[in-house]
Amino acid sequence: MPTPINRHGVISVLDGLPAAELIACVQGMEALGYSSYWVPELFGREPVATAAYLLANTTEISVATGIANIYVRDPHAMVQARHTLNELSGGRFILGMGVSNVGLNATRGHTWQPPVRKLSKYLDDMAAIEPEGAAPSAPAPMHIAAHGPKLQALASSRSNGPVTYLMSPAHTRLSRERIGSDSSLDVVCMMLAEQDATRARTVARNTLAYYLTLDYYQREWRELGFSDADFVDGGSDALVDMLVGWGDADALQAHVAKHIDAGASRVLVMPLDLGAGGIAASTTLQVLAPKPS
Repeated sequence: MPTPINRHGVISVLDGLPAAELIACVQGMEALGYSSYWVPELFGREPVATAAYLLANTTEISVATGIANIYVRDPHAMVQARHTLNELSGGRFILGMGVSNVGLNATRGHTWQPPVRKLSKYLDDMAAIEPEGAAPSAPAPMHIAAHGPKLQALASSRSNGPVTYLMSPAHTRLSRERIGSDSSLDVVCMMLAEQDATRARTVARNTLAYYLTLDYYQREWRELGFSDADFVDGGSDALVDMLVGWGDADALQAHVAKHIDAGASRVLVMPLDLGAGGIAASTTLQVLAPKPS
């Protein structure tokens, strides 16, 4: 199994932070020893441009797109971004990419295609492109968002490995069995340092509300033993507790450890308490930091 720099990265939507606060936040992650920060793609900041800005204002932490939508960029643009940011950053860029989902792509005006077919053709086109100019010493790592067996097989054979989101340790174990020991497996975990069950689940349900409506997540969760009854009224306690690690420091560490033990190469922490207060206000990131402050 590939050996990661360390077992923790961070993924969080920080589009609401002004530029100076964004830099300070990611520099804070760097100081705490997190190996990478993954820039999500929604409808705020463009992730490739944001990654470039953050790489220029940090020294050690890797910066990733998490996840760059392949419908939005043609293969040439994606190859050039991977090449350029890795070369200019001295090898600290990570390309995370995927097909996103039907709804978000429809909003952007794109026509949805079967994911495996779309991604296979896209990867073929990328492989045929050779960027000109100065080259990095090695290609930037490339990871593909994938939950089901066919996409995970493609991700493990054509990239450094899959990235999963909102899945259980059981799914992590299943994913590792599918892709074998040679591929990396990055697992995104929502986390919250909150010991009160009512408060923790309220925050979790507010965050999960959109995802509970998406059929492809429901499909995966059904495979893990959940039913339609678990997807209504904000999600059952069992589903919420599976998707979001909450509690004291020991509980958070235990949640991460379950995924590592199940075969994750790296856990990407999505802290539900990271916002306008910045890194200092995120107890979650402080508790899980590889180098505690």
